[in-house]
Amino acid sequence: MSITMLLKKEIEAKPAGVFCPDYFKARALNDNSSLSAAEKRGEACFSLFAFSPAFIYKNDLIVGSRRPMFVDLPDKELKECTEICAETGERCFLTNNDHFAPDYAYILNRGIPGVIEDIDNSIAAYSSQNGEKRIVNLLSMKKAMQGLLRMIGKHIDLAEQLKGAEGYNKSNLDFIIGNLTTLLHGVPDGFASALQLVWLCHTCFGYEGRYAMALGRIDQYLWDFFNKSVSSGEITENEAITLLENVFIKIYEKRAFGDGDDVVNICIGGSNENGESCVNQLSYSVLKAVKNCNVPGPNLSARISDSTPDEFLDECLVSIGTGLGYPALMNDGANIPALSRYGYDKKDVYNYCMVGCIENFIPGKQPPWSDGRFDTPRFFEYLFNNGKGILNGKTSGIDTGNVGEISSMPDFLKRFERQIADGVKKYVDNFNRVNTPENPEDLTSPFLSCFAKECIQSGLDINCGGAKYSSVHGAALMGVGTVCDALAAIEKTVYIDRSLTLDEIREALLCNFEGKENLRQTLLNAPKYGNNDDLVDKYSKWFVEFHFKEFSKYKTRDGGPFYILMAANTSNISAGKLIAATPDGREAGEPLSDAASPTYGRDKSGVTATLQSVAKPDYTLVAGGTVVNQKFLPTMFSGENRKKLLALIKVYFKLGGQEIQINSTSPEILKDAMNHPENYKNLVVRVSGFSAFYVTLDRDVQLDILSRTQQAV
Repeated sequence: MSITMLLKKEIEAKPAGVFCPDYFKARALNDNSSLSAAEKRGEACFSLFAFSPAFIYKNDLIVGSRRPMFVDLPDKELKECTEICAETGERCFLTNNDHFAPDYAYILNRGIPGVIEDIDNSIAAYSSQNGEKRIVNLLSMKKAMQGLLRMIGKHIDLAEQLKGAEGYNKSNLDFIIGNLTTLLHGVPDGFASALQLVWLCHTCFGYEGRYAMALGRIDQYLWDFFNKSVSSGEITENEAITLLENVFIKIYEKRAFGDGDDVVNICIGGSNENGESCVNQLSYSVLKAVKNCNVPGPNLSARISDSTPDEFLDECLVSIGTGLGYPALMNDGANIPALSRYGYDKKDVYNYCMVGCIENFIPGKQPPWSDGRFDTPRFFEYLFNNGKGILNGKTSGIDTGNVGEISSMPDFLKRFERQIADGVKKYVDNFNRVNTPENPEDLTSPFLSCFAKECIQSGLDINCGGAKYSSVHGAALMGVGTVCDALAAIEKTVYIDRSLTLDEIREALLCNFEGKENLRQTLLNAPKYGNNDDLVDKYSKWFVEFHFKEFSKYKTRDGGPFYILMAANTSNISAGKLIAATPDGREAGEPLSDAASPTYGRDKSGVTATLQSVAKPDYTLVAGGTVVNQKFLPTMFSGENRKKLLALIKVYFKLGGQEIQINSTSPEILKDAMNHPENYKNLVVRVSGFSAFYVTLDRDVQLDILSRTQQAV
C-alpha cells in the first residue's frame, strides 16, 4: 500500500472531542481584555497557532493537520470559550471571510521572517506619519506571523520526540525537521520546503474556521522550486508527486472527521500575457497527484487556452474518465476578456485562478469572495400574477398589468425585464445591507491580510481598503434553461402558432397544470434550449446580456463590481421546490435547470448541438464563471472516442464556451450505488462546481445527477 493510502487510513480514524478553535483563541481574548479589537484579533491568532498542540501522522512527509483543533472538554467549558469569542465577533461568507486565494508567490519569495521584516519596515514608515491605526493593524499582522513561527517550532520539537516511536520513520522525521527548520529561519530552499510552507499556511486558515480557501495556481508559484529540486536530483518527479499527494489527501480530513468536504480549488495550466501556454511538468504532476488521491476535496481546475498542448488536455480527460470528475475545464478565451472589463492590471488578470467551485478570482489582490443565488424563473410568477407569488401569495414583485393585455412577444419580454430589474435592485440592496458590518474595523483579519502584500504596505486590513482592488460580489444566475424554454414556449404557442393564450397559460400555472395536461404537453413540445435552435437560443443571449446590464448598474459597499455568474451548485433543486409552475411545462416544485446547462433530458439532438447552444451567449460578460455539466459513458474516455471528445471541447471553447465539467460514471453504477451504498463508499462523482462521494449526497441530488442527459460523440 502506498504511503498516501496509508496516510488516508490514518486520517479516517476520527479524533476525539469537537472541533473548537475558540478554545485556543479564548485564552488570548480573556487575558487581553483591555486591548483594542484589532489588537485582540492579533493576539487571538497568535494563541491559536502558538498554543494549539502539534501533530504528525506516522505517514506524514508534509505536516499540518486539523486534529489539533479537536478538544475533549466539558460542554460548559467549551460554551464559555465560544461565548468569549462571540463577543469579539467574526465575519462570515457574506461579509468576506473566506473563499480567498492567497498570494502564495509573495509568501514563498519572502518566507515568514521576510514577511515580518516587511511588516516592521511598514511600521517604521507609518511611525513617522502619525499612522497609529495602521501601526495597530501591522502589529496584529506581525503577531499572527509570529504565531505561525511558534507553530513551526513546536512541530520541529515533536518530530524530534517521535524519533524511535512505534510506527514512525526516522528518515521521514528528519526530512520534516529539515524543511521546517529552513522555514523557521528564512525562505524555502526547494520544492519540499516550499510546499510545506504553503500547506502550513492553508492549515492555519482552517484553524481560523475559513472555508474554501484556494491553493490557486500551484503549478506556477511552485514551479521554480519544483524545477530546481528535480533538475538537481534532490528529488525525483515521482517523489514530488508523492509529496503533493501527502498534502492533497489531507484535504480529505474535513470529510473524514464528519464535517463535509472542504472545497479547496487548485488551478493549473492557462496562458501568460503573451498568449503562451503556462503548462509545465508540475501541471502534469499535480494532475496525477489529485487523480491518485481520488477524494473529493482537491477541487482541481484546468485553465485551457489556444496555446494549451493537446497532450495536457488529453491527460485532463484521462483523469476525468476515472469518474473523479476533475479537473473542471476553464476557457481563458472567455475568462480573461471577462475580467479585463473591470480595469484590473493585465498581469493580474492573467494570473487569475478560482476559489470555491468555479468562481474567478485574482489571488491576493481583492477581499474574499461572496455570492448569492438569483433565481430568475421566479419572476414568471410575478408577471403572470400581478406581482404576487403563486405559491405563497405574497407581493414580492411589481404589478406589470394583466397578461391578457400583452399583445406581442417584445411587450411580454419588456414586462418580464421590469420584474427582473426590480428583483436585481432588491437583491443588491439586501446584499449591501448584509455585507456592511456595523463596526468593520473591529472585524479585522490580521493573518489573512498578510497574504495580500498591499495590506502590509498600506497598514490596512484586507476588508478595510488594504487590498489592491475593491471587493466583488457574484450574483449566481439560476435557471437559464428554464427561462429560455419558457420564453420560447410562449413565443411559439401564443404568438406564432396562436394555439394558446397568455390567460390560458396563467390559469394553468395557478393550478400547477392540474386538469390541463394537454396544455402542458403543448408547452413541452415547443423548442427547447440545448438543441442548436435559434428560436430558443436567442433567449440565452438575452439572458446573459440583460442580467449583466442590470447588475452593472450597482456597486458593492467599497465600490467594487457585481459580477454575474452561471452556477448554482445544487441550489437549482432547493429553489425549484419554492417556485411555482413555469411556462416551459415544468411543474411546481421540480428542479430548475442547472447553472448554464440545458434542462436535463430536453437536449435531444446530441452533444454537438447542446454545446453549440450553450456557447451562444457572450460569456465575456460573465466574470464570475460558469458551470456546464455534461455526462458521458466511461467508454468515451479511451482510444478514438477520447480524441473525438478532445476535439469537441476545443471547438466548444473556440465558439466561446466558458467552462465544462464531466461525469463519466455509467447510469447503471449510479442506480446500483443508490440501492447498495455500502458497496460504493469511494465512488466520486461530479456534482456541480465540486465533486463528492455519491453515496453521501441527498437523494434529490443523486437523482438530479442520474437525470442528466447521457451524451456521446
